[in-house]
Amino acid sequence: MLAERVAAGELPPVDERLPENPCVVPVLESVGNYGGTMRRAFKGMSDSQGPRKARERGFVWYNADLTMRPGLAESWEQNEDGSVWTWHLRSGTKWSDGMPFTSSDCVWYWENRLKNETLTPLAPVAYSTGTPGVLAEFSAPDDFTLVIAFAGPFPMFGYGMAWENLPFAPAHYMEQFHPSFAEEADLLSQAEALGLETWDQLYTQMEREDLNPDKPTMSIWKPVNTLSDELFIMERNPYFWSVDSEGQQLPYIDVVQHRLFESNDVFDLWLVNGEIDFQNRHVNIANYTLLKESEASGDFTVMLGTNESHIGMNTNHTAKDERLRELFSDRRVRIAFSHAVNRDEINELVYDGLATPRQYSPMELTPQYHERLSNAYIEYDPELANSLLDEAGYAERNADGMRLLKDGSGDVLAFTIEGLDAPGTPIEDAAQLVVQYLHDVGVQATYKYLERSLYQERANINDLSCGWWGGDRTELPMIDPGIFIGTQEQRPWAGAWGLWYRSGGTDPNGEEPPEGHWIRDIWDYYSQVQVEPDFQKRVDLFAKILDIWADELPQPCYLGMFPAPVVVKNGFRNFQGGYPIARTRCDEFLFGVETYYWENPEDHA
Repeated sequence: MLAERVAAGELPPVDERLPENPCVVPVLESVGNYGGTMRRAFKGMSDSQGPRKARERGFVWYNADLTMRPGLAESWEQNEDGSVWTWHLRSGTKWSDGMPFTSSDCVWYWENRLKNETLTPLAPVAYSTGTPGVLAEFSAPDDFTLVIAFAGPFPMFGYGMAWENLPFAPAHYMEQFHPSFAEEADLLSQAEALGLETWDQLYTQMEREDLNPDKPTMSIWKPVNTLSDELFIMERNPYFWSVDSEGQQLPYIDVVQHRLFESNDVFDLWLVNGEIDFQNRHVNIANYTLLKESEASGDFTVMLGTNESHIGMNTNHTAKDERLRELFSDRRVRIAFSHAVNRDEINELVYDGLATPRQYSPMELTPQYHERLSNAYIEYDPELANSLLDEAGYAERNADGMRLLKDGSGDVLAFTIEGLDAPGTPIEDAAQLVVQYLHDVGVQATYKYLERSLYQERANINDLSCGWWGGDRTELPMIDPGIFIGTQEQRPWAGAWGLWYRSGGTDPNGEEPPEGHWIRDIWDYYSQVQVEPDFQKRVDLFAKILDIWADELPQPCYLGMFPAPVVVKNGFRNFQGGYPIARTRCDEFLFGVETYYWENPEDHA
């Protein structure tokens, strides 16, 4: 793809585009062939993480056993308590426009992005320690050494350097959108031309490479248009800094396309017709039989892994409706909502028996598996559920058999479960079954579908009384614990408490939990996890959080450990099934995506 540009003098030879010591990425099957296009699908602007996860690479990456290996950083050291991290960058690495990448790009990002109170009002969790968070200090002893020093211990910081919180920006490009380097009047003029109001809105848009394809990148593939287009296209980064075992520059595949779909039925049709080359994201396990039957005609193979997600309710203990707050804060109610549901029946009716009845808890494949939590209160026992609801004060019923709130108003015990799953999808089917099971014990619940951006907007201001997003992040949850500690606002069981904790008490929608509440014990244990340098001791400390979950059941969940179907076009190589699909490694087996290739790339142009 690049040979003609080199011959025309538009690009230097590959040896001049690579670092002096490139990152060597192991291949699963064999060294690959160059060329071809990988066709995928996405749901638009609200699904930006899909394309992003396919292209991003950071200072480190993961091996199959969850240990870290070098990435953009050649090596690193940390002091004994993890408060100081020294990163050694690869000499000769370049941005996608050919400009040098050095430690100065990291320091610039720290000085002008992280320290700018307009762009970053609060110290990001990824780069701060303490409560309220104290921002780390960046320094650069030389062009290829970066020192990140925290005010306190942060032994798990390295995990965050894989893809999600990358500590750099192309200073030579981004300074044109920053008032420290450009006239603010000019910035406002540019902002207005794009329909924006302020310079920081301009900066925030221009730093997103999926909205601004002119921005230089360190990613595997570089966007060539914007995420708002019907076909979002990414082409190989000619300066990508990784090679295979024979020293050949990666990636092998030239182009990655994400095609927009709004209806799941349309996406399913593309899958069956063989119009998708490699995808797990949005592929429903409920369609497994259909996909298997379509393998020959669609010229693909369905492989399986294990999905870390769980389906269930996120019962908000801080719901703005005081009566629902009282309801969901009662442990007996949450346990009743668990026993009221026939998990086995949902599993058979919706998932052909392929899922596992369990509470939200770490995967069985991980060092953090917690058997007691996994199996807590999962027996179908409507009699016990009724007894617990009676005991909690909701024994009185109306003529239709529906329970009444206990405030004497005569109002029915009713609430709405809000989720992202549209009518007709398997997870929505499961939600409707849960609604029916709750009805059988006298609870009037309804399910309401929300578009993702609206769901997020409501979550951000604690407007969700009960979510239907269960939980994920169960491969190694102590490095991404937001759901378990109540700070992941999309799973709002802790609602306003989580907003308060995340913001250091500054979020106007946040609320300090009562003194003595068990969520404070969770936060205390996690504060110990954060500073414990020994891996096994961290696992043991996090288990105490899981013990609290097993006792209190903050949110009732129903099924997990779903088989994860991956549609793989025949002739697509260097991928195999069997691994967990988890955010730790960027979702859907994407930890080796730069090594994927086509046996016959000319057939996939």
